[in-house]
Amino acid sequence: MEAKAQARYVRVTPRKARRVVDLIRGRQAAEAVAVLEFAPQAAGEPVRKVVQSAIANVRHKAEQASEPLDERALVVREAYVDEGPTLKRFRPRAQGRAYRIRKRTSHITVVVAEPPEPVRDEQPKPKKKTGASADKGSGRTASTTKGRTR
Repeated sequence: MEAKAQARYVRVTPRKARRVVDLIRGRQAAEAVAVLEFAPQAAGEPVRKVVQSAIANVRHKAEQASEPLDERALVVREAYVDEGPTLKRFRPRAQGRAYRIRKRTSHITVVVAEPPEPVRDEQPKPKKKTGASADKGSGRTASTTKGRTR
């Protein structure tokens, strides 16, 4: 079972939010919340809230389907940050000029799911070749070395 949570129009630049999201991608959900709790970046708080919301969404889905859920087994399957609209402001500068200030926003998305069951193939692995055919080395012959000897 998996669930998605999004936070849209978050006033954090996408570049800074991606640094934080890269810390949690592929981790267990509880571990990701702990990492974000103590991350020094300001983007840690909104990302942590999105992860907690995704965990709550999985819990709610499991209750609706009356399925058992082990929250400790949940994994952050996907986590990405998209760019939202940019707020444009002007800052007065010397000699009547104005510089544009871009206040960027982010859309943070996190997908939390149970880890997939490992699929086992029943086919035996091929055995390695042994004997003279396996000891050929680099495959160079006297004609390919152009008369050089090593």
